[in-house]
Amino acid sequence: MSESAGRAPGRRPVEVRRLSDERQVRIAWDDGHVSEYPFAYLRGWCPCAGCQGHGNEPRYVHAQNTDLVTIGVVGNYALSFTWGDGHDTGIYSYRWLRQLCACPNCRPQP
Repeated sequence: MSESAGRAPGRRPVEVRRLSDERQVRIAWDDGHVSEYPFAYLRGWCPCAGCQGHGNEPRYVHAQNTDLVTIGVVGNYALSFTWGDGHDTGIYSYRWLRQLCACPNCRPQP
């Protein structure tokens, strides 16, 4: 992942949109980058302890209902999502969200 791909500290969203028809969240970042996340992808990478356990390796969780109900702001460092399955304990730091960006500029190059 390149420096511009989100490993640089301090990146913050300037706009967050729920695109209901596309079932995506679009985040525009303060460095001009735009990330788009399918609902199921974000729900699957929930960072809470219930989804991630206590291991060192992040894991993807398959959820049944990945409808996005609400988006909230957590302090000055994260977003929270309430999902259609009632899950709402994940705190998605801005750093985590940038690391999750799967656009061609952010994916690790072989």
